[in-house]
Amino acid sequence: MKDNKELELAWDFVNKTNRSLFLTGKAGTGKTTFLHRLKRDSLKRLVVVAPTGVAAINAKGVTIHSFFQVPFGPIIPNTDLFNNASFQRKFNKTKINIIKSMDLLVIDEISMVRADLLDAIDNTLRHFRDRSKVFGGVQILMIGDLQQLSPVVKDNEWELLKPYYKNAFFFSSQAYSNCNPICIELKFIYRQADPKFISILNEVRNNELSEALAAELNKRYIPNFVPEPNTGYIALTTHNDRAELTNNTELSKLTTKSYKYKAKVEGTFP
Repeated sequence: MKDNKELELAWDFVNKTNRSLFLTGKAGTGKTTFLHRLKRDSLKRLVVVAPTGVAAINAKGVTIHSFFQVPFGPIIPNTDLFNNASFQRKFNKTKINIIKSMDLLVIDEISMVRADLLDAIDNTLRHFRDRSKVFGGVQILMIGDLQQLSPVVKDNEWELLKPYYKNAFFFSSQAYSNCNPICIELKFIYRQADPKFISILNEVRNNELSEALAAELNKRYIPNFVPEPNTGYIALTTHNDRAELTNNTELSKLTTKSYKYKAKVEGTFP
């Protein structure tokens, strides 16, 4: 990290100022490593959230909806969520104390966060902290890559939101504009050392794959390849039905007895 000026700059901005920051970069540029080091070495009281369960697990944090208790549907800007008594009850004293005392909120995989969700976070932080300041005065570190996963917004949801936002991305939110974040792009790729493979990844990423590098990539293609059992290959597919077909095909090869278990729920189980 000492030889990476962008990472050093990001570290100084996060730890020595209160400016909000958008940290971006391609896969393998050290974004997740930066986050883990921040959790380990920063003196700031921080909370890490992410838009999905898998992203939260990877970031060793919690989901945005779990921490801020925001509804899953579209949230119209400037809606006072706290007019709803049931919404208020979702915040216990421990959660409120965490919100009031934190210095830094880290949002990982920010590319997947919808504009209305970021504004809802702003709304909640203002309610418990300082109403006059964006995000209630909390420093925000947004980490992600806009060329990876985008926010999920259904057509009927967008019909409700489009009068308020140019698009569904987080950077169209009122809160993002108001917090005036510093943007830092990480350029050095740590995860790969092969310059030819890095070139292929960059060209695919930019949808500009040349014939020469496509040919280089296709040298690895083995027609009708079927891995030997227990060799540890992972099949990547584009659609769930393809994955289910593979799983069902493999399950049908099993000759051992199958068992089914029925769950029994007792007591309070909200």
